[in-house]
Amino acid sequence: FVFSALFVVSAISTNAQKGPLGEILDRMDSHNKTLNSLESKITMVKVDAALGEANADKQDGTVNYIPEKKKAGTKMYARIDWVKPNETMLLVGDAYKIYRPDLKQGYAGTRSQAAKNNSSVAGPLSFLSMSRDELKRNYKVVYIGEETVSNGTKTLHLQLTPLTGNSYKQADLWVDRDGMPVQAKVTAKNNDTTTILLTGADK
Repeated sequence: FVFSALFVVSAISTNAQKGPLGEILDRMDSHNKTLNSLESKITMVKVDAALGEANADKQDGTVNYIPEKKKAGTKMYARIDWVKPNETMLLVGDAYKIYRPDLKQGYAGTRSQAAKNNSSVAGPLSFLSMSRDELKRNYKVVYIGEETVSNGTKTLHLQLTPLTGNSYKQADLWVDRDGMPVQAKVTAKNNDTTTILLTGADK
């Protein structure tokens, strides 16, 4: 009985020392380790800072996603089927391909090339498979507070500032109670933003 009581007190003390940010990162890490695939509705909103939110470019579609598993040698894979414009995007590791059947056009390139003009959804998606250590090693992470995103999901908002050179100056994550990032927003150095929202994820 005494041992059990001491264990409970110790656990409470450990959680108190971690604080909200530590607990959120722990949940994200646990979710990341168990996530093998995901299918979801996806919405992407791109805002040109010079034109403002009133002229935002919005796309809806579906995504099938497999996270990167470095130990298993698995690259990140995502297939995104956009409705308007009718477009399919494939992401495998750092490579991407885009096919627009209505126009019979295809494009290919790398994620890093796409990130330079803030046109890639790969950046926000990469946070789905980022471990706690990767987040802490590459970003200054700040807990902002509890927020409800536009699809009604209650989340915890984190703000990430890159510690080293990057194509963007800030990222924001909205994480659900299971530790899954359901919304990610990347702010480029010119203040253009790309936000993705996942709804109805089937894991």
